[in-house]
Amino acid sequence: MNSTPNDTRKTAVIIGASRTLGLGLAAEYLRRDWDVIGTVRGSRRTGLHDLAEASGGRLTVESLEMTDPEQISALRDRLAQRTLDLLFVNAAITRGDIPIGEVPTDMFTDVMITNALSPMRVVETLRPLVAPTGTIGVMSSDQGSITLNTEGGQDLYRASKSALNQLMRSYAARHAGDTRTLLLMDPGWVRTELGGPEADLSVEESIPGVAETIERHQGKPGLHFVDYQGQVVPW
Repeated sequence: MNSTPNDTRKTAVIIGASRTLGLGLAAEYLRRDWDVIGTVRGSRRTGLHDLAEASGGRLTVESLEMTDPEQISALRDRLAQRTLDLLFVNAAITRGDIPIGEVPTDMFTDVMITNALSPMRVVETLRPLVAPTGTIGVMSSDQGSITLNTEGGQDLYRASKSALNQLMRSYAARHAGDTRTLLLMDPGWVRTELGGPEADLSVEESIPGVAETIERHQGKPGLHFVDYQGQVVPW
């Protein structure tokens, strides 16, 4: 479904918007009267397609396999005439709570490529489309905080989010002086496939805070590691 851009509305691209947090974020920005471009993997119908049909043309669904650099470049080309106020990378995977010494090499590679390398490829490739006063954000986690890791567990997922944080820090240093806002976002412990059924928050409780925190940081250049309540998360 093709959206009709409106010059008076802001535009958000949400990478990984087929379900849970990404889908919730797409819906939240529609409620805030933004135009939204959300990505899904493959051609399978998802909740994002249903949301697009009800959006009055304000939501566009794009196909993207984030781990394929050629698909990222193709997405950039398709969006070349758009100016983005927000680029937000939500996509991530987990492979269970396995001690790091027992993690197979291919599993380690898969999670690191998906959770750390691929989001940065998206950021690097789509950055020119983001307005000078816009925001580039990636979904991190308090599990990416080395300071907060006092109990262990989820070794590989934690390591992938710590790697993502470090890569974003390197990106920020490399682009020192850039006027865009850079965000590492911790959505809280949310009841998703990654968070599990015992998590504290529903998507509906987390996502409005995520969007509000993103908006409060607009116009504040540099890298910020914050949670859905706007609190600073320690590195």
